[in-house]
Amino acid sequence: MSTYPEHARPLWQRLLVTRESAVIFLLVVVVLYSILNVPFFDGPLTLTYLLLDVAPILLIALPMTMVIVTGEIDLSVASVVGLSSVLLGVLTQAGMPFVGAAVVALAAGAVCGAFNGFLVAYVGLPSLAVTIGTLALFRGLAVGLLGTTAVTEFPETWTDLAKATIGSTGIPVVVIPFLVLAVGFAVLLQYSSFGRGIYDIGLNDEAARFTGVNVQRSKFTVFVLTGLVSAFAGIFFTLRFGSARGDNATGLELQVIAAVLLGGVSIFGGRGKLPGVVAGVLLIGVISSALRLQGVTVNVINIIIGLLLVASVMSTSVLEAVSRLRSRSNRRAAGPSRAPAAGAGTHGRHTS
Repeated sequence: MSTYPEHARPLWQRLLVTRESAVIFLLVVVVLYSILNVPFFDGPLTLTYLLLDVAPILLIALPMTMVIVTGEIDLSVASVVGLSSVLLGVLTQAGMPFVGAAVVALAAGAVCGAFNGFLVAYVGLPSLAVTIGTLALFRGLAVGLLGTTAVTEFPETWTDLAKATIGSTGIPVVVIPFLVLAVGFAVLLQYSSFGRGIYDIGLNDEAARFTGVNVQRSKFTVFVLTGLVSAFAGIFFTLRFGSARGDNATGLELQVIAAVLLGGVSIFGGRGKLPGVVAGVLLIGVISSALRLQGVTVNVINIIIGLLLVASVMSTSVLEAVSRLRSRSNRRAAGPSRAPAAGAGTHGRHTS
């Protein structure tokens, strides 16, 4: 979403001097450093496992970007992943064809998203409170359906496909549906009237209503999309690890939100673009992979990612403060504006 002050800057500044560009530049620097200094980082297996690890985060980050741009948040995505995983396992174990079980799991994810969206958009409850509650609700349903056991019998064709790569490139096949979804969400968010309405809602939902945006329907839609894509991520998660459990993907929502905010999306809504979000997810994945190869423990990795998240959230406030100070200093340098004199229209006329 572009604003008038942004268009006052030269094109190269609008393209390069942005938070998204900074995250992409940092990603390139970290990748080059890891290739040169981290043993085995440049091997094809590293690329494969890196992309397989971040694939669920990449998928869920797409609709989560839209949710946060509206000024809302969805903390229930990981529990939707777990619930869809359990449904896939239970139905497959009961003898339902795998494709049918996957469709039911996707439908359940959409229903979960619709439930969140209804409570937030139409009832008017705060999304933080709603999704904390549904996080526990959906996770409880998942654990209740399967208990402490796990379903591990899935068709080999599908489990092999989830871990397969495109030829000898080392790039997993799951990247293909991700790219399709990424293009779809980018067009929807950046180049459609619906996307413009999403940004308007995040900036000021009351003003958005006056401009003709259906705020309730838009919020409901983004929550449904989040539930649907989370269920798809749950199916992939289940097939990749060959196990359906009620506690699958526990804590994944924090990684998704961290990546979205790191990618330049404002937690207050109204700002952010998908290229920065994708770069943010990959940046976290590259850092985690490089540190693991160097023997760093998971706790230290979490601390580093947490510091990155805090820094990314703080940077928004810092940049806004700097911008306000710069505008104030420019106004002072310009001096007070002067009103035209009362007789300004009589120049060159003489009176006797």
